[in-house]
Amino acid sequence: MTTRSRCTLLLLVGCLVTGGVVTAQDWPQFLGPTRNGAYAGVSLSETWPEGGPTRLWERPVGAGFAGPAVVGDRVILFHRVGGDEVVEALAADSGETVWRYAYPTTYRDDFGFDEGPRSVPVVADGRVHTYGAEGQLHTVDLATGAALWHVDTHARYAVRKGFFGAAGSPLVEAGRLIANVGGGEGGIVAFDAATGQELWTATTDESSYSSPVGATFGGRRHALFFTRTGLVGLDPTSGEVLFQKRWRSRSASSVNAATPLVDGNRIFLSSSYQTGATLLRVDATTLVEEWAGDESMSNHYATAVIRDGVLYGYHGRQEYGPSLRAVDLETGQVRWSEEGFGAGSVILAGAKLLILRESGELLLAEASPDGFVPIVRAQLLPGVVRAYPALADGRVYARNTNTLVAVDLR
Repeated sequence: MTTRSRCTLLLLVGCLVTGGVVTAQDWPQFLGPTRNGAYAGVSLSETWPEGGPTRLWERPVGAGFAGPAVVGDRVILFHRVGGDEVVEALAADSGETVWRYAYPTTYRDDFGFDEGPRSVPVVADGRVHTYGAEGQLHTVDLATGAALWHVDTHARYAVRKGFFGAAGSPLVEAGRLIANVGGGEGGIVAFDAATGQELWTATTDESSYSSPVGATFGGRRHALFFTRTGLVGLDPTSGEVLFQKRWRSRSASSVNAATPLVDGNRIFLSSSYQTGATLLRVDATTLVEEWAGDESMSNHYATAVIRDGVLYGYHGRQEYGPSLRAVDLETGQVRWSEEGFGAGSVILAGAKLLILRESGELLLAEASPDGFVPIVRAQLLPGVVRAYPALADGRVYARNTNTLVAVDLR
């Protein structure tokens, strides 16, 4: 099967999982349709006008590290305005508000960082699910913004406050909304996505800042969570724990944040704080370590992408100026490294990498294992940019601390 065919198949599977509403052109959740950072919509232009790609619109936004989601002609924004966490549907062509849903929050960041929500909204089956910084799960109707259900997970499951608030976007699988709430009364919890009814709980693992992903191994569907403790593979229907792998730093002041990446029957897992990366092969309910180490690609916050057996992503702590790297997935060998590149995000768009740096610079580069080859670059926003962008129908939607922009890359 060709790479193009595999991408098409993955996107079709992603559409089925999320209820058939999502197309290949949409970006309905964190890391896109299949939660692997891969985009397969219309082609992106390799030449940009002087001054950067065409800006369609921009608008002021409230606090938050939550990037937008995009489905059809709607951009879903999740931010904090005053004492409220706010979910807004915006017109993709203009940025104008279509509907608005708000509820109160008292979240305060212990380290003086942003006090808005961190989790990208999840759009599935005509519903929008959001997970606020205080662990408030809210579900509203995609068409109207009408409230459907909500759960205070921190209160219900005895969750201790983490370093930076709740941050992992929940996963929708088989009509279930599954979240790593991280409480003593429930570590990973599944709710009926339509009603909010609790369906099962599993583990007492504390929450991380990683978002879970769905995958199929040996014909069986799995939900993969990278909790504060490590990797957990569960049956999304029953909550049965199928395998576990401890993977965390010895340092208490550490986080697991990157989403697990699936390549066939293998899982790539990566963290920082002298923890490093590992490639695990799934053999029924057993995990076989193929390689591990802290020298290849230690993802602090941003998730890497995979193309043709090569990882592209960030190595090192965000505050220390991480490098951008290409790493052989099979062996962990570093193919090339741009030292001191700085933090950011990376999306795979066909044979290209769309990179948005914390500084606000947007780059299109070759996804080549032979070297870093930028094609075009432009300053998209003033820094600091920490929210993940959305790439839908050839348009990128990105935000910094106070502004959301839409630009045309077609």
